[in-house]
Amino acid sequence: MRCPYCSNDNTKVTDSRPTETGEIKRRRQCEQCGKRFTTYERIESIPLMVIKKDNTREPYDRNKIKSGIMRSCHKRPVSAQQIDMMTDSIENSLFNMEKKEINTSEIGELVMQRLKDVDEVAYVRFASVYREFKDVNTYIEEIQKFLKR
Repeated sequence: MRCPYCSNDNTKVTDSRPTETGEIKRRRQCEQCGKRFTTYERIESIPLMVIKKDNTREPYDRNKIKSGIMRSCHKRPVSAQQIDMMTDSIENSLFNMEKKEINTSEIGELVMQRLKDVDEVAYVRFASVYREFKDVNTYIEEIQKFLKR
């Protein structure tokens, strides 16, 4: 880190602590002029773009995943904490892929995997919208696949 007073490149960290905003506050001292200054570090996240079915792109929005899960879990014995945990898990999986762009189909598959483990009815509800079920037979086929597992 370069000293803002004398532009020397040699500085040492004298104190380091996290802030409420998730940044790291560091007190530094220049080894040449001896002056102290504060720097703030923050983690730079990879901007993630979502490629929709019509090939348009939009920025990733965690709330869209959460609201989809909430709709499929409506009036089901799934707690808000479970929904948050599923959303966190899906989001971690997405960012661990280290891609700049991701298809909605990949996101939908991750959501269905998590819902399948938590609530079978919520899974079928989500699958019906995500896979665009056309009739009752499609529901029956999906339920039969689920029962075979």
